[in-house]
Amino acid sequence: MPPTRDSGRRRPTQRPDTAPQLPCDQPGCNRWFRNLSGLTKHKHTTHLSFSHPHQSFPDHGELLGSSGEEDPVADTTPMLPEHAFDDYQAEVPLDPEHEDMRAEYVGSSGRLYRNYHPGLNARRCDARGQFLPANAPPPPRAEKALDDWTPYHNRLEFELADFLFTHAEMPARKIDTLLDIWAASLIGLGGQPLFTNHTDLYCVIDSTRVGDVKWDNFTIRYTGEEQGSERAPWMSDSYEVWYRDPCEVIHGILASSEFTDKLDLVPYREYDVSSDQRRWQDFMSGDWAWAQADRILHDDPMTAGATLVPIILGSDKTTVSVATGQTDYYPLYLSIGNVRNTLRRVHRNAVVLIAFLAMPKTTREHANTPAFRKFKRQLFHSSLTHILSSISRPMKVPEVVLFGDNYYRRVIYSLAAYIADYEEQVLLSCIVRNWCPKCLGHRDNLDEGALRRSREHCDTIIKEFELRQAWDSYGIVGDVVPFTNDFPRADIHEMLSLDILHQLIKGGFKDHLVEWVERYLIHVHGRVEAEKILDEIDWRIAAVAPFTGLRRFPQGRHFKQWTGDDSKGLMKVYIAAIEGLVPKDMVCTFRAFLEFCYLVRRNVITEQTLTEIDGALRRFHLFREVFRNAGVIESFSLPRQHAMKHYHYLIRQFGAPNGLCSSITESKHIKAVKRPYRHTNRFQALGQILLINQRLDKLTAACADFAGRGMLNGTCLSQAFEVLGTIEECANAAGDSEERTASYEEESGEVIDDQMAVDAHVSLAHRYQHARARNVGALATELGVLDLAHLLRHFLQSQLYPNDLRNPEDIPYQECPVYEGRIRVYNSACSTFFAPSDLSGIHGMRHEHIRSCPMWRNAGPRFDCIFIVTDPQAEGMRGLDVAHVLCFFLFKYQGTFYPCAVIHWFDRVGEGPDEATGMWIVRPGYRMCNLRNIAVVHIDTIYRAAHLIPVYATHNIDSRDIKPHCSYDMFHSFYVNKYADHHVFEIAF
Repeated sequence: MPPTRDSGRRRPTQRPDTAPQLPCDQPGCNRWFRNLSGLTKHKHTTHLSFSHPHQSFPDHGELLGSSGEEDPVADTTPMLPEHAFDDYQAEVPLDPEHEDMRAEYVGSSGRLYRNYHPGLNARRCDARGQFLPANAPPPPRAEKALDDWTPYHNRLEFELADFLFTHAEMPARKIDTLLDIWAASLIGLGGQPLFTNHTDLYCVIDSTRVGDVKWDNFTIRYTGEEQGSERAPWMSDSYEVWYRDPCEVIHGILASSEFTDKLDLVPYREYDVSSDQRRWQDFMSGDWAWAQADRILHDDPMTAGATLVPIILGSDKTTVSVATGQTDYYPLYLSIGNVRNTLRRVHRNAVVLIAFLAMPKTTREHANTPAFRKFKRQLFHSSLTHILSSISRPMKVPEVVLFGDNYYRRVIYSLAAYIADYEEQVLLSCIVRNWCPKCLGHRDNLDEGALRRSREHCDTIIKEFELRQAWDSYGIVGDVVPFTNDFPRADIHEMLSLDILHQLIKGGFKDHLVEWVERYLIHVHGRVEAEKILDEIDWRIAAVAPFTGLRRFPQGRHFKQWTGDDSKGLMKVYIAAIEGLVPKDMVCTFRAFLEFCYLVRRNVITEQTLTEIDGALRRFHLFREVFRNAGVIESFSLPRQHAMKHYHYLIRQFGAPNGLCSSITESKHIKAVKRPYRHTNRFQALGQILLINQRLDKLTAACADFAGRGMLNGTCLSQAFEVLGTIEECANAAGDSEERTASYEEESGEVIDDQMAVDAHVSLAHRYQHARARNVGALATELGVLDLAHLLRHFLQSQLYPNDLRNPEDIPYQECPVYEGRIRVYNSACSTFFAPSDLSGIHGMRHEHIRSCPMWRNAGPRFDCIFIVTDPQAEGMRGLDVAHVLCFFLFKYQGTFYPCAVIHWFDRVGEGPDEATGMWIVRPGYRMCNLRNIAVVHIDTIYRAAHLIPVYATHNIDSRDIKPHCSYDMFHSFYVNKYADHHVFEIAF
């Protein structure tokens, strides 16, 4: 536990920054430097004088193909000097020290402080853009009445519309059937249903004004010259793009009362008071936001006081139907960097669908021609330019926007980040496949140290070189201009964000390491023997005990369609499954890679975490050589694996990567594309998808509006009882409903939107098991723990006499309190804990069920393992012990309820984690005479569930005969699986 600090707080120190004083005098260059050597180096690298004739850029509107991926234009221009750009760095100037920089403590503990940017500091203003005094009230606005449900008549209408359309996703015909039944039931009473039919329902939703951002479209055609005598079919087609105005979408996010206290409006740098270490979390904590604010102020000092709104884009093709003919869509999403990561990960309308891009297709004859490939690239970039055209002016001149706190602010936009997988990044950055979109490393040796790519550098290469030379030497597709070149301060190479899902989970882990293990086994043992070993790995994976959120692989890994969740699930158990079947260095390779993945996935990353990330990467590069030495792989020049080298820098730029991962856009596909598609008639489905999304946005905005005015407190039923004055009936009805809902248990963990009160809390299930033991003797017989009554007496001794320094187990049980009354047995308990690195609520809270039941889902018994806090002052596993839960029960003694657990203690093996896997090893604990070390503990000592994986290599057991539900009983030593989820990784070290 951290030491307690005294109450006298010192003002946070501001880290000194030396102001750049020397400007570059080249026309159009806005760079500033701290010293003369930096300025001289900049001129010698950035503003080189070339004697070659300049080459003009292609125009977006030209859309004319002339060269392709396999047939770049021939080059006769000599190359630049070999080290011409060795010292080139495309960075914006660092900020000067400001006298009026605001620093303040944040958080309830006062352990953190932030330095806020003094220039773009989000000052409040009126509707005309005039700044207001600090304590001025918000400008007067027409307040809506608390009973104004427009366009709905009352709460019942709104909640019914929201339930049918958003939650039940009920088709029109079923809505009509439901309303007909409802109308028939009301005929005798002279009443009418809330809606006549589905048309009436849809008309009311469509008339909602909040959240109403209209869809528009434009069409693009090929207007270039024809090549050859025959005109390709794609040259005659027109390509339609549907989009929504991004400015209006952003206005809606900023004006939402739902996000009022969940937006970071000012760039900041956060530090830990005790260590003075920098911390990175949300987007505005990164260096990019701070440097961008400096750059905006440098270009135009009149922007002082404005609010920086970084724009985050994301796109990815998705398939919605394969069985009835492949149907693909190309959605484009938008979010803003002011939204915090936890909010963006759970969406909450902070990630908005703004466009469907065109996907040109043609005949097989023309599909791979250079002209068609170039046309597709230009179509993509010109479409983005047109869609984002409305933000071009507000990127230069601030606009006045209303925020959710009812204040106006001057807003200036910047294109900040783009979420995309590697194939999409190649298209966005206009580079050749197998090159890195972030740096200039050659595709034959990507990991060799290289400078970062930049807009200025690429422009220089294209101007000075022929297209063929730019292609071969720098991996640049020179005949296509990135869309970012049409916007100020935008650089696509800076914008491309980290992608944990495709770069690490699907790429580095599944496509590389797992595949290499299979190649190694075949290379060393031959295919027949390798197949047997791979079967053993599959049996080991299938025998792993169940755990909340853990994906099952009952048939092993051999299935064709892998999803991101499949790869994540395999990551959690694979290292233990291969241990003993492959060389130790291969296991160490997996350990280093997994530790890198879990470290970069943390919700908060400190300077110490960055050091650990660098260490894990070095170990990974060291141990992966075992694959090359074994003849499995010839080169490690792999773009997705190479991207690991850029994580350190990009974390400093953009904050924690979990807020900019393609898993966000992929999960958004489900809500915005795939589910709406299922409710269309499949004929010209895009128009129906657009309409469904528009209605969903209106319902979401209306819900936020009503909730912000306090009109959705309680339930419809509780409000009706309150109006009738029957508060007691209301409470009883609500209580019954809550119990029924809470007793339903999902296998996956659930997100909680409540504020964090404690780090962890455990409570019993809402209902006890009537068919199980009712007294201590019966429970002892059921569990096979014959001395349970004595253990319970020792437990009561420790609870009633907490100041007694003696070990309760050393006290004769005859001297301990006796309990012989009734008990209630429960099949599960619920652990609620703070786990922002995992999928959690907007405040980082999450809960999971810990099960202890004789039969679970008709598959067999399930008795989970748990972490118990035994030393609050120690860190990691040195402060935690592992136990196997045998039963949860509750009893009442002297007027106090005691929720308890009967557990079997596990003992740690060794003084630290296993060297190869990085996981602690435990084994079941025994007392004298080979008796199990059983105890009764209060559930308040339980932290959360633990997951154990057998140490297969030390057992002579055929894994194919092991069922998951008996895994904990068949083996005598286990790994404490710190890769079970990100929260366990943070506590079980």
